[in-house]
Amino acid sequence: MYVLIVFLPLAAALIAGFFGRQLGDRGAQVVTSGAVLTSALLSWVALFQVAFGHAPVTITLFDWVVSGDFAASWAIRVDALTAVMLVVVNTVSSLVHVYSIGYMSHDKAKGRFMAYLSLFTFAMLMLVTADNLLQLYFGWEGVGLASYLLIGFWYHKASANAAAIKAFVVNRVGDFGFALGVVGIFYIFGSIEFDQIFAAAPEQVGKSFVFMGMEVDVLTTLCLLLFLGAMGKSAQLFLHTWLPDAMEGPTPVSALIHAATMVTAGVFMVARLSPLFEYAPDALTVVTVVGGSTAFFAATVGLVQNDIKRVIAYSTCSQLGYMFFAAGVSAYPVAIFHLFTHAFFKALLFLCAGSVIHAVSDEQDMRRMGGLWKHIKATYVLMWIGSLALAGIWPFAGYFSKDMVLEAAYAAGTTVGSYAFWLGIAAAIMTAFYSWRLLFMTFHGAPRASKEVMDHVHESPKVMLIPLYVLALGSICAGFIFAPYMVGHHYQEFWGNSILVLEEHVAMAEAHDVAAWVKFLPLVAGVVGILIAFQLYIRRPEMPAELARTHQALYQFLLNKWYFDELYDWIFVRPATWLGRVLWKGGDGRIIDGLGPDGIAMTVVRVAARAKQIQTGYIYHYAFAILIGIAAFVTLFFYGVD
Repeated sequence: MYVLIVFLPLAAALIAGFFGRQLGDRGAQVVTSGAVLTSALLSWVALFQVAFGHAPVTITLFDWVVSGDFAASWAIRVDALTAVMLVVVNTVSSLVHVYSIGYMSHDKAKGRFMAYLSLFTFAMLMLVTADNLLQLYFGWEGVGLASYLLIGFWYHKASANAAAIKAFVVNRVGDFGFALGVVGIFYIFGSIEFDQIFAAAPEQVGKSFVFMGMEVDVLTTLCLLLFLGAMGKSAQLFLHTWLPDAMEGPTPVSALIHAATMVTAGVFMVARLSPLFEYAPDALTVVTVVGGSTAFFAATVGLVQNDIKRVIAYSTCSQLGYMFFAAGVSAYPVAIFHLFTHAFFKALLFLCAGSVIHAVSDEQDMRRMGGLWKHIKATYVLMWIGSLALAGIWPFAGYFSKDMVLEAAYAAGTTVGSYAFWLGIAAAIMTAFYSWRLLFMTFHGAPRASKEVMDHVHESPKVMLIPLYVLALGSICAGFIFAPYMVGHHYQEFWGNSILVLEEHVAMAEAHDVAAWVKFLPLVAGVVGILIAFQLYIRRPEMPAELARTHQALYQFLLNKWYFDELYDWIFVRPATWLGRVLWKGGDGRIIDGLGPDGIAMTVVRVAARAKQIQTGYIYHYAFAILIGIAAFVTLFFYGVD
């Protein structure tokens, strides 16, 4: 069963990719969707067997790499943490596959698209079932490759190609740190097998080694290098710039990347390596600060975005920040629980956005929408469900997970925990605000689209709506059903040995006993954000424009995403372009080619041109040249020889 869960999507990707023409578009859709749906159903069986049945399993398929003392097997490790991730990845991916049958119905490359989706799913499954760091790195780079293919799927668009390259390059920065961390772990521990590393981790506490000419703490340095990789994959502050541009891909891609696969890889990795991070408190401090800062930053940018998908994209970035600062205060189960619930309502929001875009003739600017709720009532209701869950309103899933994240941060009792808590509260207000800003701008008010567009507004077909109904069910029920097991008082029984939390890290233990105001504040923050959005976009719709004019500098600062892209362009892109041009024109062109083959060739051409000039065709010119030659020869013979 576990082998089928992992390899069914790969088989489907290969069949659809290599035999798509023989299968046809419908055949490719059936093969890929059927395979991933089967994998999803088996994943739920695995969750009850492994997590609720307390029966983790590791299946070694074969020895993968053996070189001297280095050995890595290809194995499938399924414990409670993996089982939860299998459910998240395969459930969302299967629904995205089915949804894509309707959404991509007019595309000319349906088979290729479905093959890419299944390949993406397989890469993520390899990552979450890894039993060693090399296998995890394989899946890590696999999702990077698949994201490049999917973001740039519409390769005829220059913006899609640029976005795909940007995602790939920015992730290379993080992956370089991650690769150094993997190499460093092998250098220190002599192994990349998880069990051996985790068993030896306590022995490295307090030890140091030389890294980049400095004497540094072993575990802190290794964990920070690994976290650098997580910052890239999960789009944390400073390495987040690729995430909003990833919206250039088809909407199902956005749902899959942002809800279940690539961006959750970093959170999973930190939880998987909790036996390392627990002994590196300074690294956990960095994780907390980065997570809290990202949650706040992304929420501020989401306040003013006008592209419906970009608003949800920055929401993803912000929610990932919540997950990381939960992990940073050693509340790894809470981080994974929020990842679990977030997958349902974020996939729902993205696919609802796709339904809206589908209805308004591929328009994504909310300023050209409005008044849609009467035309697409099912999508409208489903968008409300996703937004209520995102805002953390009871009894929706986000209420249980996001509130628990904030309670854990407060219960940690540390300075960085308080920092993350208050930034998280501020982000909660902004999250509710921009969620209802999206709802009001898209569905309420007078229509701002052209009459031609409004005449063609229509509800999505059932093949697109059925996945939304399933995700809506998860957005409503996933919180109160799974909270007692994943983050309740007996959470250790559910997670078993898949996650380590040391006794001195009290966030998980004391999160349930925080003051009542801490428990209710996130809910109040969500309600406040909704009321502000109602005031600005329903009761006083002229106010947003007035505020933008009054606070023009702040508005432009947020609209331009804190100018990170411009800053990076000035610091990195322009100097690199200048250096590349100098090396190209000066080094390669003038020196290497000038003195090498091009130079020799041009010299021959110039000599031949000069020689051609003495070929006049007149006999007396040739006779004169012969006479001069004989005179020179005779002179050399008589006076040049001793």
